[in-house]
Order: sequence, then C-alpha cells, then structure tokens
Amino acid sequence: MITNQVLLLLMLSILWPTVALPFTPGNIGNLFGMTESDGRILQRSKRGWMWNQFFLLEEYAGNDHQYVGKLHSNMDKGDGNVKYVLTGDGAGTLFLIDEKSGDIHATKRLDREEKAMYTLHAKVLDRNTNTELEPDTEFNIKIHDINDNAPKFAREIYFASVPEMSEVGTSVATVTASDADDQTYGNSAKLVYSILQGQPYFSVDSENGTIKTALPGMDREVKENYQVVIQAKDMAGQMGGLSGTTTVSITLSDVNDSPPRFANHSFRVTAVEATEIGGAIGHIKADDPDIGRNAEMEYSIVGGHDTFKIITDQTTQEGVIIIKKALDYENKRDYEFKVEVKNTYLDARFIHGLQFKDYATVRVTVEDVDEPPVFSRNPYVIEVHEDTAAGSFVGVVSARDPDADSKPVKYSIDRHTDLDRLFNIDAVNGTITTLKALDREMSKWHNISVVATEINNPRQTTRVPVFIKVLDVNDNAPEFAMSYDTFVCENVKAGQLIQTISAVDTDEPQVGHKFVFSINPSNPNFTIVDREDNTANIVTRRGGFSRREMSMYFLPVVISDNDFPIQSSTSTLIVRVCACDSRGNMQSCNPEVLPFSDGLTTGALVAILLCVIILLMIVVLFAALRRQRKKEPLIISKEDVRDNVVSYNDEGGGEEDTQAFDIGTLRNPEVMDANKLRRDIIPEMLFPFRRTSPIKDNTDVRDFITGRLQENDSDPTAPPYDSLATYAYEGSGSLAESLSSLESAATEGDQDYDYLSNWGPQFKKLAEMYIGKGADRET
Repeated sequence: MITNQVLLLLMLSILWPTVALPFTPGNIGNLFGMTESDGRILQRSKRGWMWNQFFLLEEYAGNDHQYVGKLHSNMDKGDGNVKYVLTGDGAGTLFLIDEKSGDIHATKRLDREEKAMYTLHAKVLDRNTNTELEPDTEFNIKIHDINDNAPKFAREIYFASVPEMSEVGTSVATVTASDADDQTYGNSAKLVYSILQGQPYFSVDSENGTIKTALPGMDREVKENYQVVIQAKDMAGQMGGLSGTTTVSITLSDVNDSPPRFANHSFRVTAVEATEIGGAIGHIKADDPDIGRNAEMEYSIVGGHDTFKIITDQTTQEGVIIIKKALDYENKRDYEFKVEVKNTYLDARFIHGLQFKDYATVRVTVEDVDEPPVFSRNPYVIEVHEDTAAGSFVGVVSARDPDADSKPVKYSIDRHTDLDRLFNIDAVNGTITTLKALDREMSKWHNISVVATEINNPRQTTRVPVFIKVLDVNDNAPEFAMSYDTFVCENVKAGQLIQTISAVDTDEPQVGHKFVFSINPSNPNFTIVDREDNTANIVTRRGGFSRREMSMYFLPVVISDNDFPIQSSTSTLIVRVCACDSRGNMQSCNPEVLPFSDGLTTGALVAILLCVIILLMIVVLFAALRRQRKKEPLIISKEDVRDNVVSYNDEGGGEEDTQAFDIGTLRNPEVMDANKLRRDIIPEMLFPFRRTSPIKDNTDVRDFITGRLQENDSDPTAPPYDSLATYAYEGSGSLAESLSSLESAATEGDQDYDYLSNWGPQFKKLAEMYIGKGADRET
C-alpha cells in the first residue's frame, strides 16, 4: 500500500506542480485523502477545498466497496449539518459518497479497457436548508492500467508459402498480435515474439513478428509443408508476462530445380504394318519431380525421322510416337532412333552446372499382316471415244498383293456405280471393255469403282475409282438454236433483213464451232447472208409479197459444221406474209378470204365439211342403237308357272303317283331355288329374299306344308302367286271344306273317307285310295 502511495505522489508532483503544499509526512497522507493517524483525511486550508483528480488502480477497483477518496470542506464543523452530494459518470451506481463524511467508494471492479476515466461533480449542501455552502466543483477519477490482458493474434492459423531453395533470411510472412492493455503505461502492452515450433527451418523477428527462413537448401521434393508455432508475450518478455500463440502453415512452392529423367533409357515398340498414317504406335515417359509448369516436358527425335515423329501429350506429359509414312513389313521390319526430352520452362538460377534434358533409344519392330491388294494407280483416268462399239477396249487396271506377288487377284466392277451396265472387266487381267455404245451427249464422264479381291482371302478387298472420259466425235448435226417466228411485210422491199438465225451443236470440237448457212440459190423470194460468227441473216430477194397469192413460205436452210466428218442438217424456217404499216410494224397476218372459181369461199367449204361429219356421226349412233341386244321375252322356259297352273286341271295320281313330281324336293327344301320371281307379270314391289328355316329330313309332307302355310300367312312380303300356298288350303268357301288333316285333332285312324265317293268323278281316284286304306286297317 505504501508503494502505491509513493507512486501516486510522484505522479502528482508531475501533474500538479503548482500545488503549494509542504512535503511533510503528514501532508503526504492528506494527498491520498488520509488523516494524520491513518492516511484517510484530505484537507485544504484554501477556498479550493478539493483536488480535481483521483487515481485508482483497476486491480483493486470495486473490491468490496473499495475506498477511492475523501471530500472535505472547511464549512464542515463536524456537527452533521453539512451534506456531500456526488453527480456525474457512475454517480450512485459505480461510485457512492457518504453524505456525512464525504468518503467515496467504488461499488464494483472497474476495467480500464472499458473506460479509463470518469468525470464527476461534488457539492456541499446545508443539510437543513439544502442550500449550497460552496460552489459545484468538477473532478476526475482515472483508472490506472494493470497487466490483465494477454496478447491475441487475429487468426488461430495462418497460411504462407516460400519458394524452395530460398536463401537464409528470406521473408515468409509477418504475424502480429494485439494487447488490450495501455500502450503508454508500463510494459503491459510491450510484446516480444518468439518461435516455439519450426526450428531450425524458420526464425521470427522478436519485435515485428516477421518469419524468415533459417536453413539453406530446403527442398520441396524432400518436404513440402511445415507447421510453425509463434508466441507473443507482453511485459517485454519478462517473467510473469502474459502470452498468446498462433500456428503458421508454411508450404514450399516449387521451382524448376529438377531436370526430367528417363527411368529406362531403352524402349521397344511393336507396330502393325497396317497402321494408318497419323496413328499412334507407342508411348514413352520421363519423370520430373517438379510440378505444374516446372514439370512440363517436350519430346523430340534427335535428327528427325522420315517414318516416325513424336509429340507430347500435354495432359500426361508422355511422348506419343506417331507414324508419318506407311509401314511395309516386306520392305523394312526394324527401326531405331534416339529421343530427347527437356523442360519447356527453365529457371536461370538452377541451370548452371545441371543439364535439364535426357535421352533414350527407341526400337520399333513392324509386324506383318495380311494386307489387301494395292492398285498401281489411284485413281485411274481413262479416255475413250464415244463412237466406240460395244465390246471395245477401254483400259486396264492392275493390282497386286503386297504380301506376295504370286498370290492371284480377282477384279470386278461395283455395279452400284455402273447401274446402266455400260462396262465390263476381265476378272483375271483387269481389262475394261464396253458393254454398250457410249454417247458423250448423254454423259461426258463415267465414274465407276473397280474392286480387287484376294482369291485366297476374299475378305481382303480394295477399291479404286476409275474415271472414264468420253471423247467427242462429230456425230451430231447443227440445228436452229431456237424456234423462230418470222414474217415478211407485204410492202417489203428487196434486200430487206427479216430474220437473224443462229445454230447450236451438241458436239464440242476442240477448235470450237464454225457453222455454214445456205439456202437454194434459185429461191426467188429470199436469200441468206452468212455473218461468219455462227449466225446468218435472211434477206428478201424481191418486194411486193401478197397474202392472196401466198400467206406462208417454207424456207429450207442447210446448216453445216466444219468438223470431221462434216455434219449438216436442214431446218425449215416458216415465213408468214403479214400486213404492216409504213414503218414495217406487223398489223395482221391472217390470210384474206379469197373467192373460188365456183363461188364458194373457204369458210363455206369448212362449214359444209362439218355438217357432213355431224350427219355421219348421227348415222353411226343410230346404227349402234339398233344393234343393241333385244329385250328378253317374259316367258322363255317350258317350266313357266302358267304351264304348271294349266296342268293342275288334270287329276293327280295321289300319293302313289311318283312320276308327277319329286317328293324329295319337298322333303329337302334347301335344294329349292328360292325367291324366283314370275316373269309373266311385273310385281308391284320387289322384296329382299327371305330365307326360310330348313325342314329336317324325313318330315311328313303335311308338316312341311303347314310350316310353309304359316310362314306365308304371317309374311307380308310373300307374293300372292305362290301356287304351293294357294293349293295347300281350299278355303272355307269350298263345298268339301278343307282337304288337309293338319288342323284335325283326330288321328288318321279315326277318319271316315266314305264321303269321298259322293264328290263326283273328279275325286274317284282319291276315294279309292283312302276308302281302300280304311278297309285295310280294319282288316
């Protein structure tokens, strides 16, 4: 306690040198608010009854209402009439004052890092009247710092890197810590840095926390990552100071300090001779412990090579051997060359005394395969004249087996390329001939594919294109280039141009076309003038053309070419005679109607001819109608219904008469022709055929008739001329009533047929049949 008081006394002597107090032991106690006996009374004899500052160490502040200081006024006689009042920062909460004695206490621990100074106001009041005995006085309470905060780093772990092989003392990173204690007071915030882990590779500057390399030649390929622990300690690193630590993860970055090296300086590669140009046949690889750009390598063949080349795979850093020229097992089977590898990026600091390249020998062995035939040329171009007859020679293709020249090869034409089958090829010697005559005007080129196949191995085939050019032969005559509409005016004069003509020729002579135009020189109407440019002018030889005399002229023009053999043709130019105006513009080309010697005009003759043609057509049509098939008579059959009706006037023979009709037809109605219409009358309405249900075999005739009767009675479409239905039932108007026993409930044995003998001679036969049957039954 005495030490702190002496320290405060020294501070006060610096802060308030104007205070006139004798430095006596008694006054020293008064400075700290102490009485002469215990050091707690602070008094002044002047009007300024109190100091304007108090000092308090944060270590002791707020410890069980720690005493801060004492206020005392000269107006206080000790009789209790004076009251001390405290206002300002923390008054009543952090700081309490005894109203009677003026003692000030702190209620809780104060932290300088939260607030370093408090400003308060003190008043002296009369307790009875509450009036101020002395003016309001302001004073400060300052909290003095103690070392109660440890240094702290901003992060628990830092990351840094430094190139490998760096020199000693190369800066890696700087880490700093902060201390919340007062920087201006004592050594509480004075930090000292040290390294706890990471030696002997790294060191740290004790003042600023800069980490540096401490060991030369650190190699990333040996060890890449390091963990360094840095400590910051306050109180200038003295015993009892507080400390904090952090971890720095340091990575050695790569530099190109290692050259590429082949693990094996000899490589053997096998290649198939059928490998295509540009194909890869093998890979070789060198090792480089560096990474990234420092490990990039470039491969090359020393001195180059005409058959192989090597490229670098940028992804795997391998050397890929590529074929530049086709391999041939029969010509050369083994190759050998030297490959160099080197880094593409070099570091100038490490190239001295170290060769950043390496070499290896590559031996390539070619394997034999069964190769397809090889043509002597590819492609073939053959020329043939278009007048070549079928079966003529065109050209020859040749192929051989590269594995053995003695192996036979077969030739053929791919018919997909010769759909018209114009060519043929000899399968043995490859001679191409024509199957049909060629026409250059139809096709100037023929592109076919010839296939060569090994006879011993048909799967080995080779195609070659053969381009056949058809050469031109002058076999086409020239003709008019277009169809001309030529006219000549009636009032034309001799020597006047009426048409310019030109010609075309599908042939193509090497020296170009040259046409010659000519007409009959004795033509009295027109002449022709050759313009020497493959055109000619048609000129009138006379004037005064008349449509009455001739409305149209046909002018034959002979056109010839100059190629060998000379081809010529005759084209007819039609020249119409037209009426024109004075300027030569055509007005009308219709021929005038000219009277004939018999007085009939052309129009009249045409009309008469048309009438004759119409009359002839009418006669032909009438004759055709007469020749139509005559209508078929209504009754053409002897089996006509009317014949059947007439025959019913005769008495039948009864059941024993088997000659009159076929009973089988009645028992098998399915064989009867259904829906036959009568041809003697025209029915009022035609109804669709109605199929009746079949009757079982061996059914009694009366059951059959009853069934048919019911069907016809209930069928509204049944025609009224069904003789079978009509004669099956006589009707109620008959004297004999019904002859049918179908409606009788009695059996056949209960019937009495004697009355039949009374019906007359028409029923005599019937009476004999039934009366005789009755007598037989009785017997």
